[in-house]
Amino acid sequence: MLAGDEYDASDPELSAASRRARELQERYQRASLSGEGGAEILAELIGELGEDVEVRSPLFVDYGTNISIGAGTFVNYNLTALDVTPIRIGSHCQIGPNVQLLTATHPLDPTRRRSGVEAGAPITLGDNVWLGGGVIICPGVTIGEDSVIGAGAVVTRDIPAGVLAAGNPARVLRDL
Repeated sequence: MLAGDEYDASDPELSAASRRARELQERYQRASLSGEGGAEILAELIGELGEDVEVRSPLFVDYGTNISIGAGTFVNYNLTALDVTPIRIGSHCQIGPNVQLLTATHPLDPTRRRSGVEAGAPITLGDNVWLGGGVIICPGVTIGEDSVIGAGAVVTRDIPAGVLAAGNPARVLRDL
């Protein structure tokens, strides 16, 4: 699965890991709403968590353990991070509300899709990346450091460092 190989999402071990993640997400949201913060719960949920990271709940993940978030990063409400393969978020990133980081892929062939087989491709955000609200990052995409992705963009291919990109599909508008 982590290498991008096909897998069966109904595998009992994966189902248990997904259930654990959902329980931790619920605990994190309750702790956040009650003012308790929940930093230790977030640290248990996320595979690698840098210093001074703020993640506003709710947060939705498949497993959590395949996510790394660099120091000083801010994540606004309603991040959906489907981490069937690694999601690497650099340091000092800004992630707007309702962003989706989607590593999961499914077969185009309907018979294979019905069988439940899935795969994935990793997502990487370089340091100091800003994703505007509602951005969708598709499987296998890397966004270079210091780049900005405009609100509502759908990123289907790699974005180089130091640029502004927007649209559906996202395209580079200019250097920064």
